[in-house]
Amino acid sequence: MKTKIFLITPPFTQLNTPYPATAYIKGFLNTINIDSIQADLGIEVILKLFSNSGLKSMFQQASNNRQPITDNSKRIIALQKDYLKTIDAVIAFLQGKNPTLALQICQGDFLPEASRFNQLDEMDWAFGSMGTQDKAKHLATLYLEDISDFIVECIDENFGFSRYAERLGRSANTFDEMYEALQANPTYIDEVLFSILKEKFETIQPTLFLISVPFPGNLYAAFRCAQWVKKDYPEIKICMGGGFPNTELRSLTEVRVFEFVDFITLDDGELPIQLIINNEQLIIENQLSSIKNVLKDTVSSRAQSRDEPQYKRTFLLEDNKVVYKNNTLQNDYKQGDVGTPDYSDLLLDQYISVIEIVNPMHKMWSDGRWNKLTMAHGCYWGKCTFCDISLDYIKIYEPIAAKTIVDRIETIIAQTGENGFHFVDEAAPPALMREVALEILRRKVVVTWWTNIRFEKSFTQDLCLLLKASGCIAVSGGLEVASDRLLKLIDKGVTVEQVAKVTRNFTEAGIMVHAYLMYGYPTQTVQETIDSLEMVRQLFEVGVLQSGFWHQFAMTAHSPVGMYPEKFGVVKASETVGSFANNDLFYEDRTGIDHDQFSFGLKKSLFNFMHGICFDYPLQDWFEFKIPKTTISPDFIDNALHDTQDFQIKPTAKIVWLGGMPSLETFTKTKKGNSWEMMTLTFHDKKESFSIQTNKMEGEWLVKILQQTNVFNSKMLTLQEIKKDFETQFEDFELFWFSKPIATLRSFGLLCL
Repeated sequence: MKTKIFLITPPFTQLNTPYPATAYIKGFLNTINIDSIQADLGIEVILKLFSNSGLKSMFQQASNNRQPITDNSKRIIALQKDYLKTIDAVIAFLQGKNPTLALQICQGDFLPEASRFNQLDEMDWAFGSMGTQDKAKHLATLYLEDISDFIVECIDENFGFSRYAERLGRSANTFDEMYEALQANPTYIDEVLFSILKEKFETIQPTLFLISVPFPGNLYAAFRCAQWVKKDYPEIKICMGGGFPNTELRSLTEVRVFEFVDFITLDDGELPIQLIINNEQLIIENQLSSIKNVLKDTVSSRAQSRDEPQYKRTFLLEDNKVVYKNNTLQNDYKQGDVGTPDYSDLLLDQYISVIEIVNPMHKMWSDGRWNKLTMAHGCYWGKCTFCDISLDYIKIYEPIAAKTIVDRIETIIAQTGENGFHFVDEAAPPALMREVALEILRRKVVVTWWTNIRFEKSFTQDLCLLLKASGCIAVSGGLEVASDRLLKLIDKGVTVEQVAKVTRNFTEAGIMVHAYLMYGYPTQTVQETIDSLEMVRQLFEVGVLQSGFWHQFAMTAHSPVGMYPEKFGVVKASETVGSFANNDLFYEDRTGIDHDQFSFGLKKSLFNFMHGICFDYPLQDWFEFKIPKTTISPDFIDNALHDTQDFQIKPTAKIVWLGGMPSLETFTKTKKGNSWEMMTLTFHDKKESFSIQTNKMEGEWLVKILQQTNVFNSKMLTLQEIKKDFETQFEDFELFWFSKPIATLRSFGLLCL
């Protein structure tokens, strides 16, 4: 029997773009000639629910279930004809298929409105900076969220657009609550999910079912899918992997899990899945051999049937006990050998772009479809003490060659028709980003991309300009606790001042910046929390941050803080290891500070800062309890940005010219009876034209150098090589290099990298 794999992402992750795990695995399976089909069941369930027939069914279900409790749901039911009339048109608009509907949506009398629209009074000021399409997307998003509120109240209390029954998967030390939920009758949404699965299985007829579970909010639906397959297709083996098992299930002992799945794999999935496929094929071959043995009574084939199956980082059940098998001698595949992610089978033209927050950087997570790629496996820094740096997905750092990355970019663009890319690295390496940018420019590929970084000093002004020229529009990075003492304790390798300078370099290049922010880190004082807020306020006020998000510190089992809590001033509340998920740890901070109390004030202030307002509010105004005054100077960030060092360039710096070649005009200049030939070099930038003047010989030399350093050349010259060439004809290279004409070229794309 030919192997056919069915891979799914269970509900729910994102509405606007598929989570990439199944595309990565499908791309790998292509390299070993294994047939596979993938599906994002999240978007498929959403499209079933948010349709005329789906809403009609839910309104009927709600009337059968119970009367709505709140006035909000009563209003939605009263307006059900308006929802049924508009839902298909709104979904088509959010899929990019009906752009003219934006004009009607923005007029304000097309969409039925419930409680989510109450916030519009507070957000009218934001619409001035939004185009009609974005404003309509935001209003349509509120419309969908109203329907979501109705579903939660009247249909399924566990519903959420980007998560489903998340509480069952979060910090689930035991399997009891999940198991109990799975024994209950399927919910309405479960039944919708099952109807899609039934159709898929009848069409695909897979031999192996793979479930990728990236987040706690996918776990319940993952088990429901597995439960349905076990009931209706008991002969099909089921394997679970992904981000949730990788972090949460590393000490799994719960036998009941294997009532639903046959295998759970950890970390990189390529080799573990290949070995499972091989084992299943071997079982089939052995079964056929056994039949032949009965007929031929041969012994040699029986010996083969006793070969021990090979596994890589795989949990399975043996003798009613959970065992972990890692008995193969094969090494994991190199990142250059795993193939290009394959997005075929996914409903790429049916994803929904929504805008929950009007901040231009923040909305990128939910607006537009982004192809997901990785520049490097793991993290090149790998030191942050709050991070799970002991796990392979972070610990094992392996960059991919720039040419291979751009090969994959071109392949995916050809396949999907989309040129937007989100590089999902832990932290993209600056040197590799430079090479990828140069390769994109050399191949003249039109691509729009963004990624996650560390705010390190390697991101110079010139590197940021190069990244922008290649299509980079945004970066996100961890500022974490904006306190130098705590950044040192975290081992972040940056200071607040350095972060400010790097974010300025990105911002001035036209690249938006999002900062991940943290509060409640071990030993953090109230004063440091308030001072961190002041640092963040100043970064937004001077305009070098465009977006941010505060999250509270959580101690995980595989981070340095979790493994060595005594070094960080915390005490584990319990050493008990559960039978199911074991990653989030309960702990006590010896400071005794209640960090929860800061959550609302930090997030409310940030919401306003992201929209460019309320910088003059006293920090006390964000909190309902007394806080200390900040000890940070009100111009700390401003002073840091003006504290520039002397312009220095390493001799080994690569020189790259992004512009075109100039037109030349020579003329004679006379002064005090002396004459000499001069040259005017006129350049045409995309926005403007500009000219520089040099003496004729230096101008001719400069034209030659611009040709040699043009970005389309594969070989780059160093500053040292350029200086050596200059000094074969002229003197005082430094005087020439730091002259006004070269300074002008520097501002128009002559980069030192």
